[in-house]
Amino acid sequence: MKIQKTISATLIMSAIIVMLSACQKEGPAEKAGKAVDNAVDKTGQQLEKAGDKIEDASKGDKK
Repeated sequence: MKIQKTISATLIMSAIIVMLSACQKEGPAEKAGKAVDNAVDKTGQQLEKAGDKIEDASKGDKK
């Protein structure tokens, strides 16, 4: 009975170690997700600038 508990504890600890080490690595899906986030952020900034220019133009200001 004691051997089974030892083996079970060892397997559980090994599984936890494998899961924790896997969490530290950045996979291709995470890299792609970050790239999409950056692209969306940049697009949003450009749209905001364009909106500001349109607003300024409607008021008669030129930049």
